[in-house]
Amino acid sequence: MRPRWRALIEVAFIIFLFYSNLLMGEFTRSNGRGKTLGAALHDVVTPVNLLIGVVSAVIGYGIVEILRRKL
Repeated sequence: MRPRWRALIEVAFIIFLFYSNLLMGEFTRSNGRGKTLGAALHDVVTPVNLLIGVVSAVIGYGIVEILRRKL
C-alpha cells in the first residue's frame, strides 16, 4: 500500500507543477493586466490539459522509478 501512496503523491506533485507552469504562462502571455485568477483558471483547467498533465505525470513517474532502481 505504501508504494501506491508514494506514486500517487509524486504524480499529483507533477500535475501541480504542470498546472502552475500553465497558470504562470497564462498571466505572462496576457501581461496580467485586468486578468483575474478565476479567468486564468478557466482558461487553463480544461479536460485536454488534465489529460496531458496526467499522461505526462505517469510517464515522468515511470522514468524516475527506472532511474531510482538503476542508481
